[in-house]
Amino acid sequence: MVSSVPEPFDFPKEEEEILKLWKKIDAFCTSLKQSKDRPRYTFYDGPPFATGLPHYGHILAGTIKDIVTRYAHQSGFHVERRFGWDCHGLPVEYEIDKTLDIKGPEDVAKMGVAAYNAECRKIVMRYSKEWEQVVNRLGRWIDFENDYKTLYPWFMESVWWVFKQIYDKGMVYRGYKVMPFSTACSTPLSNFEAGQNYKEVSDPAIIVSFPLDEEPCVSVIAWTTTPWTLPSNIALCVHPEFNYVKVKDNTTEKVYIMLEDRLAALFKQPEEYTILERMVGASLVGKKYKPLFNYFAHLKTAEPNKGAFRIVSDKYVTAEEGTGVVHQAPGFGEDDFRVCLQHGIIQKGDQVICPVDASGRFTAEVNDYQGQHVKAADTHLIKKLKELGRLVHQGVCKHSYPFCWRSETPLIYKAVPSWFIKVESIVDKLLACNKQYYWVPDFVKEKRFHNWLKDARDWAISRNRYWGTPIPLWVSEDHTEVVCVGSIEELAQLSVLTISQFLVCEEEHLLGRVPEVFDCWFESGSMPYGQVHYPFENKKSFEQTFPADFIAEGIDQTRGWFYTLLVVSTILFNKPPYKNLIINGLVLAGDGTKMSKRLKNYTDPVVIVNQFGADAVRLYLIDSPVVRGDNLCFKDEGVRDVVKDVFLPWLNAYKFLIQNIQRLEREEKVVFKADEGFVPTNVMDRWIVSFTQSLITFVQKEMEAYRLYTVVPKLIRFIDQLTNWYVRFNRKRIKGECGQPECLQSLQTLFSVIYSMTRMMAPFTPFLTEHMFQNLRHLLPWTLSDENASIHYIMLPQPRWP
Repeated sequence: MVSSVPEPFDFPKEEEEILKLWKKIDAFCTSLKQSKDRPRYTFYDGPPFATGLPHYGHILAGTIKDIVTRYAHQSGFHVERRFGWDCHGLPVEYEIDKTLDIKGPEDVAKMGVAAYNAECRKIVMRYSKEWEQVVNRLGRWIDFENDYKTLYPWFMESVWWVFKQIYDKGMVYRGYKVMPFSTACSTPLSNFEAGQNYKEVSDPAIIVSFPLDEEPCVSVIAWTTTPWTLPSNIALCVHPEFNYVKVKDNTTEKVYIMLEDRLAALFKQPEEYTILERMVGASLVGKKYKPLFNYFAHLKTAEPNKGAFRIVSDKYVTAEEGTGVVHQAPGFGEDDFRVCLQHGIIQKGDQVICPVDASGRFTAEVNDYQGQHVKAADTHLIKKLKELGRLVHQGVCKHSYPFCWRSETPLIYKAVPSWFIKVESIVDKLLACNKQYYWVPDFVKEKRFHNWLKDARDWAISRNRYWGTPIPLWVSEDHTEVVCVGSIEELAQLSVLTISQFLVCEEEHLLGRVPEVFDCWFESGSMPYGQVHYPFENKKSFEQTFPADFIAEGIDQTRGWFYTLLVVSTILFNKPPYKNLIINGLVLAGDGTKMSKRLKNYTDPVVIVNQFGADAVRLYLIDSPVVRGDNLCFKDEGVRDVVKDVFLPWLNAYKFLIQNIQRLEREEKVVFKADEGFVPTNVMDRWIVSFTQSLITFVQKEMEAYRLYTVVPKLIRFIDQLTNWYVRFNRKRIKGECGQPECLQSLQTLFSVIYSMTRMMAPFTPFLTEHMFQNLRHLLPWTLSDENASIHYIMLPQPRWP
């Protein structure tokens, strides 16, 4: 017999009861056992770090993943869902550096790498229990026991295998490149990492003079927002085709050379200057000038068009800002490096002038500022330039600047030796692979991601850090001999002494392992292979289910996980690693600003769940712009409205059904049993059944297209039709006032609609549908058993027209 619906209905409390039920019947594991012989539907879970607590962004992505994978399971597939953990990299090391007051590599050396890594290991899973509690409370079914962690030796072995495949294809090289560099974390970052966190900042903007050797009274002037790079200046660059002027400052009588179109950068009114001569940029090339400082003055030569401290040209110079003259410090700028190399000011393979250490402090080469952080030295350098009479103008520039995504500190650009993957050589293949899978929304794929791939740069995969997967390269001291190892067994066969230190090459001398570790993005990009220890285990099953049917993450992963997955898969197999992808926007605070614990501008998600229930949070999130790649300003009242506008009317229709089934049995001694072959004859019954089939067809179609955001509006309209039209106009029939035949037919109709709706909505609202099913299952014409103990074991309804 059915039970009465609790009054009042406490959604969070009833969800807690469902969690107890799922635990009692081991619902998730049971569902996997039941489906083990079905076709596979493959899903990859992007690994988060457990060094922080889950936030709304994680909850949103987790909800999308849970809905899609539940739907696939109830559509007749076996869906393995394993949770993954990103364990290596900057998030962990940065926490340890703060805790132990580690300022740079020398502090780690004093402590010892083994001891440092032991500290990292201690905090890797700091919040794993909290993660599991939150994920489970939100109703997400995923396997935490059979998880994967990027620190597992078998995972790292697969990463080695991936790297060796890439290396053997000739796509790995060691290069000296100017890269985004985090001085707080003492490591270079990849270009896509640097692009993740831009902020508006105000930097000093100064114009500096460079007197010409041939005319000491005439100075070429250059503009910069990084005064700390000036001690490393060894060239000036002009645009070969732009028009420049020799101009006299009528106030100071000083003569400068600058771009004619940028005179406003120095002078406010035309009467403040006098143009003495006009010239094209190319005519300035080769002229030599007096160095700002003497730190690298020895690089200057008397030979024409040789040595440092001369003017060169390149078309990267713009007329939009500055003076049309760009000072060149090849150790701190990508274009500077390229231009100086092209004009022979530096030579390929030579040590690049870079007097800044891994912590962003000047080295002994710039002895006057040794030990000062470059950003802190700006003020002192500007003061010195003023004393030297080389400061022409001083101001402030407000602009967008990249920050370290982990430490929230400004990045610098710095020349460092790194190991690279030749991504630029496979751009055409990446673009071709990008056309082979389906995105929701598609505009992100066609515009943002396409443009990112089109301009892809070689990927710096090495990090000058400690807590990570070691790069499996053993090299001679001069790097002329390199051995790449692709497995633990291969390493054991080649090794002498300890397994991780030395290899013997064919000539019987020792090679040492390179000190760098992999960028953790390379590990997460290798997760399809690492999570199953491919190709060392599970080779056949992996190859049968690759690429994945589905992945989902936030829009920030277009330059992160989505990108690294695609690069690795394209190189290995020349195909994308996934078939379908849902990309969500960002969840912001209600006022449109970034959610901040410090500002307390949002309600903790656990508090919201305890107030309104997890189902309400889930439905609110997917019925929002955020599932279409836009941003969502999270409002608590939006979750409340889901309860008011969706759940309560739906619950009332269900409650009305249960009340009248109980009345029928109590007053007329008729035990109601659902008739699955029931075909209504009443016009209103046929109408609502037809409407239900339309809803089922619609949801089926939209879910096949991964458009989750269209479901809730249709559901609200359907509930309105059900409660305000069908139930209202058929109350007397349902209550038995029009005779038992009419009562039974209307109850069969209402049961059919509610039961179809319950099955259809199970992936979206797993708690409320489970609550209803636990009552409705007693009315179904089958024997109750473990096989039908949960709504989530039951297949989705198929359209069945009356």
